[in-house]
Amino acid sequence: MTTASGGSAGRWALAAVSATVFRVQLDAFALNLALPGIGRDLGVAGGGLQWVVSGYLLAAGALMAGAGRLGDLYGRRRLLTAGLVVFGVASLVCALAPSLPVLVGARVVQGAGGAMTMPAGLALLTNACPPGARARVMGRALGIGGVATVCGPYVGGALTEAVSWRAVCWLNVPLALVAVVCAARAGESRDTTAPASVDAAGLVTATGALAALAVLVDRGPLWGWVSGRSAVALALAVGLGVVFMRHERATAHPLVDLALFGNRRFVALTAAGAAANAATVVVLFVVPLALQGQWRLSAMGAGVAFLAPAGAMALAGPLAGRIRTADAVRAMAGALVLGVVALVGAATAPTLPVFLVAVTGCVAALGVAGALTLIATQAVVRPERAGEASGVTKTVITTAAGLGVALSGPAADAHGAATAAAVDAALMAAGGCCLAGAVLLVITLLTRIRPGCGPRARRRHAFLQK
Repeated sequence: MTTASGGSAGRWALAAVSATVFRVQLDAFALNLALPGIGRDLGVAGGGLQWVVSGYLLAAGALMAGAGRLGDLYGRRRLLTAGLVVFGVASLVCALAPSLPVLVGARVVQGAGGAMTMPAGLALLTNACPPGARARVMGRALGIGGVATVCGPYVGGALTEAVSWRAVCWLNVPLALVAVVCAARAGESRDTTAPASVDAAGLVTATGALAALAVLVDRGPLWGWVSGRSAVALALAVGLGVVFMRHERATAHPLVDLALFGNRRFVALTAAGAAANAATVVVLFVVPLALQGQWRLSAMGAGVAFLAPAGAMALAGPLAGRIRTADAVRAMAGALVLGVVALVGAATAPTLPVFLVAVTGCVAALGVAGALTLIATQAVVRPERAGEASGVTKTVITTAAGLGVALSGPAADAHGAATAAAVDAALMAAGGCCLAGAVLLVITLLTRIRPGCGPRARRRHAFLQK
């Protein structure tokens, strides 16, 4: 079972998680709009700018799986608080960074802080809510955090134009402090069914495999997928992954119970969520560049223009929270199909108003798909292992975000702007990601089979049963 506090402590947990998601979303939206300003200030080209985003994603993707289970074992509130402190300190370094290497290094540390906060926060909220209210409350938290998508573009554009891109980084510090104060009043929860001991071998091999995979996804397009360095990264990812799986099968208290991957709905939602997240990253990266490039808007003007798409994403969380868990696969498939249509519309838009309408529809669809990924996957596991499940889900979708960065990176030119052809190509690639996710979900719906009754099936049922 799991230990948790209800009442006011549960409300503080909601506030802490909402503030955490708000901070992450604001940082993502505001910093994306600040990329051209960063390029001009630090004198770097489009390829260098990509590391500001990918450095964060590499660290977060490699560490989330382990961090989620550590929160289960040692306390989700404790890990959430530690991650917020790490993120806040790294934000200070970002704000003071004199060069691109220092900025990228601080962003990597920010990624480590994000890896600690997101899985722990979702698991903390899952255990603080009664079963019947979890989806709605989590949707509310994602929605409140999604308000940052409304503020982020305007704040990022306004601060970059009126002050500096560094002001965006300074803003993270008080936001992290607010989240820490809220977390301090939330009830603690942890998994009391397993000993508080770390599966060190599993943690090391999992982190190493994920780091190698993240580097491959991020650097593969630049190295060449059949180059020697790509081959080494792939060999490390596969080799360490095999060692990890063998160890997890043998140990009594694994870092990740492999029975989790026997849940076809969990796997399908997570994989489709990865596709949706890759597409989302493409949109968040190239649309602000396009607004300031081919559509010739200022940084502040781009922020104002992006308010409608961002507002649509802010409403996506509460909407996803009202969808029944049993209908999550169908709803997510529908959202991804709508995303494909909207992305094609954005890539072929003849005018700025048409472009913004298509982007708004796309962001709304991807926002629902992303929220459903986090809500529905938490609903199919036991609460005491919620951190483990959220860590796995966040790892997969964050690693996929690196693919989104790789797909969108060529859109930026040497001045941090974007050409129309490059934007269209990136948006069509994002549409391909959405289509792949939708096809996977449709196949899952069409190939449902009755669960087995052997030892492995019984173990899987025991792991997944709420």
